[in-house]
Amino acid sequence: MEYINSGELLNLLIVLSGAAAVAGFMAGLLGVGGGIIMVPALYYAFTVLDFDIVTRMHLSVGTSLAIIIPTSIISTRTHMEYNAVDFKMVKSFGIFILLGVIAGTFLAVNLKTPALVLFFSIFAFIVGLFFIFIREKIMENPKKISNFVKNISGIIIGFISVPLGIGGGSLMVPFMRTFGYDIRKSIGTAAAVGFLIALCGTITMIIGGNIIDNVNTPFSLGYINILGFIVFVPVTMIMARIGAKAVYKINKGLLSKIFGTFLIIVSIRSFVEYLTIN
Repeated sequence: MEYINSGELLNLLIVLSGAAAVAGFMAGLLGVGGGIIMVPALYYAFTVLDFDIVTRMHLSVGTSLAIIIPTSIISTRTHMEYNAVDFKMVKSFGIFILLGVIAGTFLAVNLKTPALVLFFSIFAFIVGLFFIFIREKIMENPKKISNFVKNISGIIIGFISVPLGIGGGSLMVPFMRTFGYDIRKSIGTAAAVGFLIALCGTITMIIGGNIIDNVNTPFSLGYINILGFIVFVPVTMIMARIGAKAVYKINKGLLSKIFGTFLIIVSIRSFVEYLTIN
């Protein structure tokens, strides 16, 4: 890791703080956990810090999951104030989310950095399209979700979330909307499910980094970078509450399209990074 002068460090902290503010606000407002913003921001920071390219993306993913733990707690508590969290749904996902997270961690620690970057790029592009073209068009027509569908969906959501470093909201919200759940109830429930994914994912990424790959990156615990965690958490916790409250005061149609466009840009930038390091 090369020496970084005070100017570069200040610039890095500004970028991270800005990304943390956006991630926290979006986590509360859209129920997406914020990981889809935090991962590229952390990857940029770890690139500036010249962390080993072999584990750079893994650290971004793991640290993002750790940051989502307090963020999702704040977001969930705020949505609870508006009775917008379906805890029956959360409980029904529990054990199956855990199974998916364990399988997803195995995938994450065995994928090389270029593959993880490509995986993230493709996912960001798909989610971006969802927010631009589909999110607000799903009809409000509640349908009963069978236990079988919940179980399989829980495993899939947990499995995909870990390699991407997300809380699962990007998957959980469209899943619930597809079955006709109210948008606010979908967002609040996604935040609570995100806590389960983030907690389980953080534990498994610490274990995976320590036992499987024996990661020795400075200020890191397994695949969790403590410095990144410290910078992000205070900002995301504050902004997550502001974003969650804004759900009940703002027209999210335009914001969804703006966020979707942003994700498309992030996706393209990530794909360019994939071509560069592959």
